[in-house]
Amino acid sequence: MENWKEAYRNNTGLLLFGDVGTGKSFFTGCIANALLDRDVPVLMTNFPTILNRLTGMFSEDRADFIASFDEYDLLIIDDLGVERSTEYAMEQMFFVIDSRYRSRRPMIITTNLKLAELKNPPDLAHARIYDRILERCAPILFAGKNFREENAGVTKQAAKDIVNRKHE
Repeated sequence: MENWKEAYRNNTGLLLFGDVGTGKSFFTGCIANALLDRDVPVLMTNFPTILNRLTGMFSEDRADFIASFDEYDLLIIDDLGVERSTEYAMEQMFFVIDSRYRSRRPMIITTNLKLAELKNPPDLAHARIYDRILERCAPILFAGKNFREENAGVTKQAAKDIVNRKHE
């Protein structure tokens, strides 16, 4: 948090990548909460949510909605790459990333994609998006065990304990 003002001034973002369950979303949630506690405007969302909101909007409304992301000092996009790669989805994703890129405000993006996939995109639509992200966001690998798997084991054991107590 000590470095937030410098990161904001320099438009320095983060790209957190790694396997499922390694703590990327949890970590970004902690950053968001710490900044919100300091009254810094932060939005944490994902592209499926954005695309659902955009569906059915008229062109002018879509432009206003996308521009509204620039009102936040930090935009966090969770789970990049889970959205369907339709032409419409890719176009809207580009508009969001490009708008943020042009506003010179930082982003934090989480993804399960490999860094090599981001550096070697499958097509031009992905390349335009990933290139902007990689220019503005420092990549950080989250590696290690799947915390959700571990937590699921604890939850399952707690449920067994509850059921067994009722039958005693």
